[in-house]
Amino acid sequence: MGTLILIRHGQSQWNLENRFTGWADQPLTERGRKDAAAVGGVLKKYQIDRAFTSRLVRASETLDIILKTLGQEKNPVTFDSALNERHYGDLQGLNKAETAQKYGEEQVQLWRRSWSTRPPNGESHEDCERRVAPFFHQYILPFVEKGETVIIAAHGNSLRPMIKEFDKLSGEEAATLEIGLCTPYVYQVEGGKVIQKEILEVPGIVTQGASLKETKVSEGRI
Repeated sequence: MGTLILIRHGQSQWNLENRFTGWADQPLTERGRKDAAAVGGVLKKYQIDRAFTSRLVRASETLDIILKTLGQEKNPVTFDSALNERHYGDLQGLNKAETAQKYGEEQVQLWRRSWSTRPPNGESHEDCERRVAPFFHQYILPFVEKGETVIIAAHGNSLRPMIKEFDKLSGEEAATLEIGLCTPYVYQVEGGKVIQKEILEVPGIVTQGASLKETKVSEGRI
């Protein structure tokens, strides 16, 4: 039986500033770094065999901190842009609450949480799945099916296709799923089937990365 651990990166600077980030390469905040270390604390029972992450620093730094906290930083790590966040096009860098005030919350929610609607010059969730799913099936899942423990530190929208498949969700269900920052999703997989799923509690972390009401995301567990 193999184990797959999925984790969204810790709080980035643009999470804190409540901006659409997409492919903009924003670093973790100090709080994001502390939260990543806290994740390592709840994953201590796992011996990681290999790790995967995106080419964006907020995800790769999260992974690096987790592995160092576990004392497992010598494990093989693969970096690939297939695991990058969904591209938000013209919205990248804009404040989400201010954008909702300008265009209306309904329109912004459509850009954020519709399965097939693209933000201007950006990717839809469906587009994101088209690049994530083939990479996942070709380069990651075979190791899990061999019985290894694999961790992926990536982004909410690039983790959705994997959760969608394992949890048997529709596209629209996957698009509306809220995936917290620094919250491990742990799947036990055997014979190509999910035997067990657990979402681990990490006390005291910041889990929210966006708000359509406030221009800045507040500190503390959301």
